[in-house]
Amino acid sequence: MPWKNQGGGPWSSGPKGPWGSGPQSSGPRPPDLEDLLRRGQDRLQSLLPGGFVSGAGIALVLLAALAIWGLSGFFRVQSEELGVVLRFGKHVRTVQPGLNYHLPYPIETVLLPKALRVSTLSIGMSLIDDPSRRGRTMRDVPEESLMLTGDENIVDVDFTVLWRIKPDGVGNFLFNIQNPEGTVKAVAESAMREVVGRANIQPVLTGARTTTEANVQELMQKTLDSYGAGISVQQVQMQKVDPPAQVIDAFRDVQAARADLERLQNEAQTYANRVVPDARGRASQILQVAEGYREQAIAEARGQSARFLKVYDEYKKAPDVTRQRIYLETMERILGGAEKLVYDGGAGAQGVVPYLPLNELTPRRQPPAPSGQPQQQSGSTR
Repeated sequence: MPWKNQGGGPWSSGPKGPWGSGPQSSGPRPPDLEDLLRRGQDRLQSLLPGGFVSGAGIALVLLAALAIWGLSGFFRVQSEELGVVLRFGKHVRTVQPGLNYHLPYPIETVLLPKALRVSTLSIGMSLIDDPSRRGRTMRDVPEESLMLTGDENIVDVDFTVLWRIKPDGVGNFLFNIQNPEGTVKAVAESAMREVVGRANIQPVLTGARTTTEANVQELMQKTLDSYGAGISVQQVQMQKVDPPAQVIDAFRDVQAARADLERLQNEAQTYANRVVPDARGRASQILQVAEGYREQAIAEARGQSARFLKVYDEYKKAPDVTRQRIYLETMERILGGAEKLVYDGGAGAQGVVPYLPLNELTPRRQPPAPSGQPQQQSGSTR
């Protein structure tokens, strides 16, 4: 049985086709195309001169349409933009800010990215509306800012990335990446985690911020260039670097202890800088005194040696006289300060050495006179 003879199908009543539609549908019918063309022709005839379609009228209409179509190719590029002209979807040239022209659509089209503007991207923090303060406030985003350092400590890093489109890479920016801001954010977070993961927590918290920022910027630029993103990273700024809120008090105590340690080391270094030169000066003085004493002793030894040689020369000329003189001078030098004198009677003595109290005959030694005063001599003689 053909479909057109099935009048009582399960979908609806009446003769229908297999998909529920038939030639005798009761719904609204679509407009007739010939009727629309006829109405448009009648309206155009009423507008043209003479009330009918002529060759001159059609030509005039075509020229006007062609002029409007040609003028539609003018466009203006703003100060922060660059014009990327596409011919049938292919990038053919880039134009600078100002009034420019491209072939009308659909031959050429233009895209106007903000290529001369420096964009700011915050990571680890976000601005939210605060009705109580009637403005916007900063809110931390821990899932972006919490990172693990090389010595297995957790640090909270909030930073900002300044980036812009490369003037010679606008085409790459438009066609190589789909979400530029999301790509820059993902690359920045990944680069910061890698750099922080290679360092210890103490340098990151104190003096290594500049080095960390430079390393993150270099790594971001290298990664974006490998993507062909056409993006230039201008600067990376670390806004806040703190330990997690749960242990920040303990880290502050550690920081205070380190500051005290550095202060004590500086004080000790200052004391050493003051004491060591003084000790070196005294050591140099002692060395100079010892050097002087050595020179003096050598000079005296040489003088005594020369004197001995002179005496020896005289001794060789007259041994007896010289020997007697040396003996007398030696005895005078030895007995000159003695308080008791012993007299030897010679061969006629009775074997007993007589002791003579001759103290009165010897000059009494007086205490040394004060400096600047002459010493008085005793009147007694021997």
